[in-house]
Amino acid sequence: MRLPLFPLQSVFFPGETVPLHIFEERYKQLINDCRKEAITFGIPVFINDTLSYGTEVQLVEVVTTYDNGEMDVVCVARQVFKILSFENQMEGKLYAGGDVEFLDMESTADENLRTEVLVMVEELYNLMDVPFTQISPKQFSSYTLAHKMGLSFEQEYELLQISNETDRLLFIKNHLESTTAVLNQVNRTKAVIEMNGHFKNFDPLDFEDFKI
Repeated sequence: MRLPLFPLQSVFFPGETVPLHIFEERYKQLINDCRKEAITFGIPVFINDTLSYGTEVQLVEVVTTYDNGEMDVVCVARQVFKILSFENQMEGKLYAGGDVEFLDMESTADENLRTEVLVMVEELYNLMDVPFTQISPKQFSSYTLAHKMGLSFEQEYELLQISNETDRLLFIKNHLESTTAVLNQVNRTKAVIEMNGHFKNFDPLDFEDFKI
């Protein structure tokens, strides 16, 4: 499929709301084309000076149009794609475009795994002393809190390329295990530092039956 392309140094996951401020002439033209022709466009992720994967998005609303033609718009992310070709300007247009291939995404996964990962996310929030809004495991997916669990930009990009939901959840689980371990150690170190200089009550050890 051929798509107009709007490269950004950002990762957007399917189902996510995408707010954009449009100020360049080429992207003003793109948004106007989306309004007139009901076309979608792609946001390929600019990372390590390359464009390989991205997400198709659909314009939902032009929230504000300014006197100079700039716009605040809201889009929704749809499908993940791989770029097959790229041209800096589509024929007769100011904006870029290219041929893309959509990934065959699998969205089902074992509910026990969803529940396990969700519990780990809540534990992470508790360790960081951040409020956590309860979510039903049936409503939770690998994309639900993908931007809110401490993934780096590179990790988010890696997650975007994983087509299987079970594999995505396992990827997140592995990240949460390592992150939680680090936070537990940090909290332990903080507690030790705060105890420095204070009298401590040590439990007496019973060596009565101790042998070498």
